[in-house]
Amino acid sequence: MGIREDILKMKQDAPFLAASDTELRNRALENIISGLENSRDEIFAANRADLDAAAKSGVSDAVMKRLAFTDAKLSDVTEGIRTLISLDDPLGKVSVNRKLSEGLVLRRVSCPIGIIGVIFEARPDALVQISSLCIKSGNCAVLKGGKETRNTNRVLFDVIRSSAVSAGIPETCYMQAEQHSEIDELLKCHSEVDLLIPRGSNEFVSYIMNNTKIPVMGHADGICHIYVDEHADFDKAVSVIFDAKTQYTAACNAVETLLINRKIMDRFLPVLDEALKSGNVTVNGTEEIAGIIDVNMIDEDDFREYLDLAVSVKAVDDVDEAVAHINRFGSHHTDCIITEDDDAALRFQQMVDSAGVYRNCSTRFADGFRYGFGAEVGISTGKIHARGPVGLEGLVTYKYILDGDGHIVGDFASGKKKFEFTDL
Repeated sequence: MGIREDILKMKQDAPFLAASDTELRNRALENIISGLENSRDEIFAANRADLDAAAKSGVSDAVMKRLAFTDAKLSDVTEGIRTLISLDDPLGKVSVNRKLSEGLVLRRVSCPIGIIGVIFEARPDALVQISSLCIKSGNCAVLKGGKETRNTNRVLFDVIRSSAVSAGIPETCYMQAEQHSEIDELLKCHSEVDLLIPRGSNEFVSYIMNNTKIPVMGHADGICHIYVDEHADFDKAVSVIFDAKTQYTAACNAVETLLINRKIMDRFLPVLDEALKSGNVTVNGTEEIAGIIDVNMIDEDDFREYLDLAVSVKAVDDVDEAVAHINRFGSHHTDCIITEDDDAALRFQQMVDSAGVYRNCSTRFADGFRYGFGAEVGISTGKIHARGPVGLEGLVTYKYILDGDGHIVGDFASGKKKFEFTDL
């Protein structure tokens, strides 16, 4: 039996979860915290097996960091779940309450999207974040993790589903797909699955987008920029850049390209170079940059996502040239200006076309947990429905509820009755 049959069963039980009260969903989350903490030894053993297999296969250091599910990551995900529990119920919120006519009242009420398929690579902590967000938002989920963390994912999923079921959530509301062939089957379930969220490489996300009729939300690359303006505080700039590059290099919100204002580059670049080299960061720069500090030469249009201790550096004349570069070469993820000039900051933040536009702070803040969302299912660089870190609000939609008392359109068309359109 393929996963389509399981998804059909999930479709039948989805309304139950959509209509569930927040106490049930929060109880499921509390059970998950206990389950994860009580199963820590089993989880870490499974993760060690995955890491050993990955090391033997020669995966990169960046991927190894993503694969690891450490005690710190366990602490982070459980803290994220506690934050989710403390958040208001995203369901049943009324955003429109309007009297159309006497006895005819329209409400717009938030509700779950339905069934969400999430396909992610090499991030076992993502499985916990995604599952808990789907539970809190009343969505069913089909989860497919990368083969590199198969053992860890299996243990985590078993703990999460059994914990949720013990709280009263139907077992059919969450399922794990483990075979690669099941991805193609999932992509064909456009009548049952309401949304796909892929997390992975550019090639992987593009494949998902090009091979399904199901709406897809997500992003491919994470080419984040920091522009150091002529009115930047040097100490502040160095500190922010160093954190954005080295704090966790494998994340999609790590900075990959630095744009330096030409008016300050002779003074600033040597200071920056010293700091980056202290963190073993490889500096790649254009010919102009190479005239000031020692760099690996790159072309004027050779800007990429490294996910490693490496960064590209280019000089620009002003805010407008920085914005033009970012909007052309960036991935619309997260970009930052370092400046003490309010006007320059305002222009940058208005004109950069990205999901996150920062001033004087690390791009690494682009994260659902750090935004107070509890967690995130991913980052969306699109502009439809959800943008930036996708938390609870990005996992709900709405329906229109209209209550009447025998009202018919004919009475309004004939003029017998009139619309009032009064917001209540």
